[in-house]
Amino acid sequence: MDKALGRLSGAAGTLAVATFTANTCLYTVDGGERAVMFDTLRGGILPGVINEGTHFMIPVIQKPVIMDVRTKAREIPSVTGTKDLQMVNIKLRVLWRPVIESLPRLYRELGTDFDERVLPSIGNEVLKSVVAQYNAEELLSKRGEVSDRIKKELIKRGEQFYLTLDDVAIT
Repeated sequence: MDKALGRLSGAAGTLAVATFTANTCLYTVDGGERAVMFDTLRGGILPGVINEGTHFMIPVIQKPVIMDVRTKAREIPSVTGTKDLQMVNIKLRVLWRPVIESLPRLYRELGTDFDERVLPSIGNEVLKSVVAQYNAEELLSKRGEVSDRIKKELIKRGEQFYLTLDDVAIT
């Protein structure tokens, strides 16, 4: 009887260690997310992007950084001057997402809070540069033209930071 209990406790201990080891070696990337792998032995962020699903990692040596790649909305308010020196309040609504293939570079250069750091600054920069070329009356009468110029400039600036801007609108 003691021998049977000894074997049973040994098997339970082995099973617990195996379960713990398997649990620490697996991670899941959910739908709408991608991961980049930080590897301490190979010098930091690995160049590949890891797709959705369950994946293996080496505990202590590797750490997955999971990033959301779904399209998100961001509103950027700005007070800017027109050509005739009047101040106008403009809000820009941007639908954006990161470029999936560039996630390792994006994480290495800007971190996980890249949207908080990049979108407000490039949004204000583009708004100020475009709105300054029109007077207050033209902003109302040429709203479509102004919106198109802002969209074109913002998409161009977003590409430099590995962001895809799906829609840009003045609100």
